[in-house]
Amino acid sequence: MKCSVCLLIFTLVLSCLPVYEANAASTPIAKQVGNANPLIDHHLGADPFALTYNGRVYLYMSSDDYEYQSNGTIKDNSFANLNRVFVISSADMVNWTDHGAIPVAGANGANGGRGIAKWAGASWAPSAAVKKINGKDKFFLYFANSGGGIGVLTADSPIGPWTDPIGKPLVTPSTPGMSGVVWLFDPAVFVDDDGTGYLYAGGGVPGGSNPTQGQWANPKTARVLKLGADMTSVASSASTIDAPFMFEDSGMHKYNGTYYYSYCINFGGSHPADKPPGEIGYMTSSSPMGPFTYKGHFLKNPGAFFGGGGNNHHAVFNFKNEWYVVYHTQTVSSALYGSGKGYRSPHINKLVHNADGSLREVAANYEGVKQLSNLNPYQRVEAETFAWNGRILTEASSAPGGPVNNQHVTNIQNGDWVALGNVDFGSNGARTFKANVASTVGGKIEVRLGSANGRLVGTLNVPSTGGTQNWREIETAINGASGVHNVFFVFTGTGGGNLFQFDSWQFTQR
Repeated sequence: MKCSVCLLIFTLVLSCLPVYEANAASTPIAKQVGNANPLIDHHLGADPFALTYNGRVYLYMSSDDYEYQSNGTIKDNSFANLNRVFVISSADMVNWTDHGAIPVAGANGANGGRGIAKWAGASWAPSAAVKKINGKDKFFLYFANSGGGIGVLTADSPIGPWTDPIGKPLVTPSTPGMSGVVWLFDPAVFVDDDGTGYLYAGGGVPGGSNPTQGQWANPKTARVLKLGADMTSVASSASTIDAPFMFEDSGMHKYNGTYYYSYCINFGGSHPADKPPGEIGYMTSSSPMGPFTYKGHFLKNPGAFFGGGGNNHHAVFNFKNEWYVVYHTQTVSSALYGSGKGYRSPHINKLVHNADGSLREVAANYEGVKQLSNLNPYQRVEAETFAWNGRILTEASSAPGGPVNNQHVTNIQNGDWVALGNVDFGSNGARTFKANVASTVGGKIEVRLGSANGRLVGTLNVPSTGGTQNWREIETAINGASGVHNVFFVFTGTGGGNLFQFDSWQFTQR
């Protein structure tokens, strides 16, 4: 009898001991663990353009943001919220850092009066470039003021702060050579090997609501112009690119001395087989100003891969000696609401140039690209850097020590998490983990390997710091973290609101 009682007590004690299972972990919205697409799902991002610089790729995107009816239901996207530019960056193509929003449009008090371009009411389809001017790298961000013109901002870093150098549009319908352009938007900037900058823009089909077959087939609404040496002036009259069935979304890249102009093919009229509606077509030339010759198409409308259809917008770029295409599709909004409703999110897949210079059809998918390098946990990492997440958000932060327009992780509730791909702890492993946090409630950060319910190697107790912007660095011991793992920071605590803010973290080595 005594043995039976002892066994019962021992069993009860065991049942109270901590195990590796966390509280029920929040589920991702659309980016499943192990996949690289969509790049982010904690917010949206449309019309992506890629700039590579110092071992990172920076993506600049239109600020797709959900619009709501008075009863709280989601409206179809009217593009009314496209007055900012979202920026994210990555060194490995899987873990992405959220750099927040550039408040571009400033007309009529837009962006709470913080808008940079005081003349602009919108900022659509951004593109960016870097060029050395007076011995210093200078960054340029081009954007469309709806369909009526192109503006430019400048900065000394790829994430800002940004200023408006000319205080007015760079390109307007009255710019020489722009006559006949229906939509003066979708800029794509390209800096050639000799440092000369070129700007590609335009779109639309003439003929109003009833274009002829000839207008569908040869709208002649794409343009290219040479930029001045300062990248904020125009050095030539715009030249027409006779892109067949042109709709929108200019792109330019250079491969083996050949210039590739790419664009979205329109949806109307009678299309020949080699110019399918809504796909990305391309033309080539021996000169950045053309003339260009149509060659084919390489990216189907995203609806062909993910459902939902919608417009097709892309940019081709080279990063660490590999070619990629970034594009948008309605995967995140569809996962949340069952219908995309026109809200877009960024994806990346590899692009292959065939031996003859032609472009192979892109295989767009959720798997995306492979992680290019492991993440070093022994240097400061912004908490808004992650590969996957369980229902958190990010917002502007006042925490010290962060980058320009610093963000932090917020909307943290019990069971939420963020995760990073391929974190390399080395053979000796980690000794401690510290995090910069702020809270009036408090909670815990569980450090787990492999999954949100994976092996627990440390728990950081987050106290109340006296305010949601009163930042404090807290440290805890780590045991059993060595080698390369996906690392999950699982947040736990009581109460239904935001437990704490999470700005940055760092491990120390044994």
